[in-house]
Order: sequence, then C-alpha cells, then structure tokens
Amino acid sequence: MSRIFITGSADGLGKMAAQLLVADGHQVVLHARNESRGKEALLAVPGAETVVTGDLSSIAETKQVAEQVNKSGIFDAVIHNAGVGYQEPGRINTVDGLSQVFAVNSLAPYILTCLITKPKRLIYLSSGLHRDGDPSLEDLTWTNRRWNGFSAYADSKLHDVILAFAVARKWTDVYSNALEPGWVATKMGGPGAPDSLKDAPVTQAWLAVSNDADALVSGKYFYHKKLSAFHQAAANVETQEKFLAACERLSGITLG
Repeated sequence: MSRIFITGSADGLGKMAAQLLVADGHQVVLHARNESRGKEALLAVPGAETVVTGDLSSIAETKQVAEQVNKSGIFDAVIHNAGVGYQEPGRINTVDGLSQVFAVNSLAPYILTCLITKPKRLIYLSSGLHRDGDPSLEDLTWTNRRWNGFSAYADSKLHDVILAFAVARKWTDVYSNALEPGWVATKMGGPGAPDSLKDAPVTQAWLAVSNDADALVSGKYFYHKKLSAFHQAAANVETQEKFLAACERLSGITLG
C-alpha cells in the first residue's frame, strides 16, 4: 500500500485518479482550493484519508498547502494534477500579480516540489499542447505579451515537463515523470473531446504506485502508460536551469 497526495482532486482527473487509487487499497490525501470544495472532494472519494485546502494561485496559500501536507506525514508519491485552462477571454491576475495560468499550472508545482518532504515518486500532468509551448521562457508571466490563453496554457504545460525532467536530473533518488492524459471530456477539456475519459487517469495512478519496470523510471514522458514524444527543450539542461531560476526569483524558494 502506498500513500499519495493529489493536487486538484475535488473534480476531474484528480478525483478520478484518487478514486482508482483508493479502490486499489492505497491511502490518498486530496486537495481542494477551499473548505467547501474540500468537503465535495471527500464526498466524491469515499475512503480518502483526508483533504488539505489552499488556493494554488496564491504563493502564500501554496506554501500553506505544503505545510499541511508535511504535517500529515510522509508520502510515497505526489501527483501534481491541479491546473486551469485557457477559456478565459483575458488574462486573470492573481493576488501576487501573476497570470493565473502560470501561477497554478507552473509555479505552484515548483513551490510544492520544493517544500513537500521528498516523496519516492513525482508525477506532473502536462498536455500534448506542451509541444506548442515557447521554449525561450521569455516573459513567463505574460506581462509584456498580448494575452493569448491557448499559448499561455501551452507554455505552462511545457513548464511542467521541464520541471519534471529537471527534478529527475537533480534528485536521482526520486522517480520524476510527466504525462499527457489525452484530450478528454472533463470540465477543462470540454464535451467534444475525443480521447477516452476512462483511460485518462490511469497513467498517473500507475506511475504513482506500480512496481512494473516500465513505471520505475525517471525523466520520461508518457501517454497511456507508453513513452511518448515530448518537446526536446524540456530535456535541455540550460532551459531547465533557466526555468528553475525564474521560479526561484518569483517565489523566493530554492529547489534543494
């Protein structure tokens, strides 16, 4: 039995992965952005151990999430599932003056990775759209560019792969991988999404607990439990270091 923490598990793929893991006998700690959503998460995943709450668009609240997680004990795996989409017509600013897409999808996983006691496995949810992301990493927070939600989302999903690969390189005692669940009919994906919703949460759950040789790897990118092509910039050490430095500057937190 493993103990897993899943961000953004009040609904969507995070909730589905939690349900799979609990059904297989694992201990799961959920996450929601506030207490109301936390109650919904616990009702949706009977058998979950508990829920922690905090808005990942806020640097301060993200730090508090990490504190709650660490107080609850050690984890075998953390699934960085939380994310926001690109349907908003304009840039949404966070309390820290960042774009919401960058804060939730890119910076929060970095902060939580830095602050949560190191687990054995780290899993980062990306998207096939990460291949359209900007590898230059210029203007990460979309301060100077004209807002484009699709491009901002693609950038953030590239950031997730960069982070996963950077952690794999630096923390050789941890399995750190990224994946795309497919374009599926979640709230974010929309009702017309063509991929299998049933299969969408399987890979992240598998990476979190499986002892299959194929799952006991690091610095890889998956789609439906198979290795998949990724943006080659994610494997570039200079790009990784540039991203880590930017996150450290924005958050004040260093990846140890």
